[in-house]
Amino acid sequence: MTQHFLNLWIEARTRFSNQLEKISEEDLKKTLGDSPNSVGFLMRHIAEVELLFAKNVFKLDDVRITAKTVIDGKDTGKWTDLSDLKEINQEAFDQLKKAIEAQTNEAWEKEITTKEFGTKTLAEAFGRVVTHTAYHAGQMALAKKYGTIKE
Repeated sequence: MTQHFLNLWIEARTRFSNQLEKISEEDLKKTLGDSPNSVGFLMRHIAEVELLFAKNVFKLDDVRITAKTVIDGKDTGKWTDLSDLKEINQEAFDQLKKAIEAQTNEAWEKEITTKEFGTKTLAEAFGRVVTHTAYHAGQMALAKKYGTIKE
């Protein structure tokens, strides 16, 4: 069961990870319409949430994360260093992969409680991080393709 969840996550995450190969530093500043969130902000936010899941939901104790996009609550325009963003996203991938792999087959049915989404089985909570990344990956793709840079 754990291997199936890992495979599902890796495949679903390609909606995001495939974009990372084609993003430029200029793309990081693009937003779509009146959306306040730039491509760079979304990249940072995805990484932070994946790291938070590895730490708080999957209980991977060695994860260290300060969720700056969550703390700021909005795009402050500072997420413009492509190499830094790629680095934190690789760390997020590695840590969440490690956290998923550490689960027993039985663990997926155990309930966890968080203030963000209440009580869910680990499998249900896992669905949240998968869809979170895919949701924001879609926003990134649209902003990259149709967005503009607001100075």
